[in-house]
Amino acid sequence: MNILILSSGTRNKVVQYFKNALAGKGNVICTDMSDLAPSIYEADKYYIVPRMTADGYLDIILDICSKEKIDGVLSLIDPELSLIAQNADKFASIGTKVIGSSYELCEMSLDKYAMFNWLTAHNYNCAKSYIKKEDFFKDVEKGKAKYPVFVKPARGSASIAISKVYDKETVELLFAHSEGLMIQEFLDGQEIGADVYIDMLSGEIVSIFTKKKILMRAGETDKAVSFKDEKLFSLIKRFVTEAGYSGQIDIDIFNVDGEYYISEVNPRFGGGYPHAYESGCNHMKLIVENLAGQINNANIGSYDNDIYMMKYNEVMIRKM
Repeated sequence: MNILILSSGTRNKVVQYFKNALAGKGNVICTDMSDLAPSIYEADKYYIVPRMTADGYLDIILDICSKEKIDGVLSLIDPELSLIAQNADKFASIGTKVIGSSYELCEMSLDKYAMFNWLTAHNYNCAKSYIKKEDFFKDVEKGKAKYPVFVKPARGSASIAISKVYDKETVELLFAHSEGLMIQEFLDGQEIGADVYIDMLSGEIVSIFTKKKILMRAGETDKAVSFKDEKLFSLIKRFVTEAGYSGQIDIDIFNVDGEYYISEVNPRFGGGYPHAYESGCNHMKLIVENLAGQINNANIGSYDNDIYMMKYNEVMIRKM
């Protein structure tokens, strides 16, 4: 069995974990647009490819899948999730399974305002959001909204170009200089991350790992501690089932005064996933079992409370 990881970048642990799951019974192949992406050197083989927006990019990836007899392909960056999901039939025609959710769900997850609309339509707590600044200003005047708020791109990831704003003048300035922005309510509470695996054959949720985030940097979790709450597990099960996600997903949630608010969803391995893996939630093994045609049994919350994760820097040295 062979697995292809696209845009692997600095996600060395994800590559290592897949190699462990295959245990020498297959290869892990990586791609990246730079030969200075350290994760590619953890793989059994790698390819340097163009930027995903380049003409012919998809054909290059399909050719790699065909040449390397790839059983499953996944990406570690958000925009590419939509690309491979949209072309799942092309991958399937050469025997490759796209590991992930549907194109529609990948697009909704990437579009924060679309996600807000879906969450509110389905009666989930979430941060109130505005695509038009005038609507936000009116709600402020009526006492239905207040500062501070986040101003961010409606489509985006990795906390890029997000500003915490405290006044109308700054909102006006940001909107005057950028397009595609939205305004989002500031949720003053404990941020939580959930690593969830939905069996690709049965459609059932088979693993959930939750952590309280202690320190964040550039949109990723640097320090966190594991915890379990049946109320939160029930919310995640309801949300994931109702939305229809598949495979690996990462959910950002806030606990505000004892109530859980769903913030964002990344239909991929999040940057904090190693916390889940090292605590006993081996989602790579679940993927390998699915690719082999086996349905996984549910094992929700199979980890201990109070396991801390602390990220630190490592250095790779290579003569090129």
